Amino acid sequence: MSMNNLDLLDYFNTLLMPEKVKDFCPNGLQIEGKSDISKVICGVTASQALIDRAIELDADAIFVHHGFFWKGEAANICGMKKKRIAALLKHDINLYAYHLPLDVHQVLGNNAQLGKLLNIEDIRPLNVVSPEGIVMQGTINGGISGADLKAKLNARLNREPLHECPNSELIHTLAWCTGGGQGYIEIAAQQGIDAFITGEVSEQTIHTSREMNIHFYAAGHHATERYGAKAVAEHLRSKTALEVVFVDIPNPA
Repeated sequence: MSMNNLDLLDYFNTLLMPEKVKDFCPNGLQIEGKSDISKVICGVTASQALIDRAIELDADAIFVHHGFFWKGEAANICGMKKKRIAALLKHDINLYAYHLPLDVHQVLGNNAQLGKLLNIEDIRPLNVVSPEGIVMQGTINGGISGADLKAKLNARLNREPLHECPNSELIHTLAWCTGGGQGYIEIAAQQGIDAFITGEVSEQTIHTSREMNIHFYAAGHHATERYGAKAVAEHLRSKTALEVVFVDIPNPA
């Protein structure tokens, strides 16, 4: 069974509601390909490696979290960008990309999926930031030590996180923002949260952790954001007749 590429666009837009967030890139169909879609590849980033894998698998479409045409980048289609886009056009492959809409989705989103993976309870948005869902919060029943949470992240994400440990108290409350969300640590600390998890770290993040007495974990941008695209793949397999494959391109960042 196949689906028209514009019908699939409508499906994604209804599911992820990109009109509700102001983003740094266009969400939706970024590169148009063939009109009939039977096989979809889902992945984190529209890298050359993912595109090449989609070509090998004879896919008609790619769905990613990190696509093209970011605000502030050069508009010229040269070099690496030209090679990627040329490959998509040559093989008539549609590229769908959803950035913040995939972060904040309450079921399929990167944040929701990370909370589920870590068995966090009472998951809800940290409402002092917007868009809703960009930072989530929850609890761990009975508490957990900073070292044990680090070990849990390592085991679940298959990547050892950086951990700044300003105190030895048990962690009962957490906030998190997958990817490059280290800038939200101060807001989390102001809300009395015990620990903050994200993908990346900046120099000043460590000082904030120490001075505001909040545990900080940088668990990897890719490692924390592979689960939204994977959840979308599982959703499409269960809700449509499309053949859907999740492809994880390893990235230590």
